[in-house]
Amino acid sequence: MGELIEVEPGRWRFVKPTIAPARSALPCPHIISDIMPATEQVDGRFYTSKSAFRAVGRSLGLTEVGNEKFKPKQRASSSPVAKAARREAIGKAMARYKAE
Repeated sequence: MGELIEVEPGRWRFVKPTIAPARSALPCPHIISDIMPATEQVDGRFYTSKSAFRAVGRSLGLTEVGNEKFKPKQRASSSPVAKAARREAIGKAMARYKAE
């Protein structure tokens, strides 16, 4: 709703409240820092840098959850066998339609 204010004697108006946009106290809120709390990697060392942590994980053959690259899925209907079966079914349907 709004707030009822008196503009001048005898004249009233509804004023919609204005909401201030969300602001961060940080100078650049959309930048992700490379610094992280000390975390142990599989090699037993502690890392405070995300890039160093990830580099060690990659060199050890580990996969970071969320960054894995999946093989592209192939549709079952795009195989040559499926295409040939589809063409044959369409051909039979057209032949039946023309025969009627």
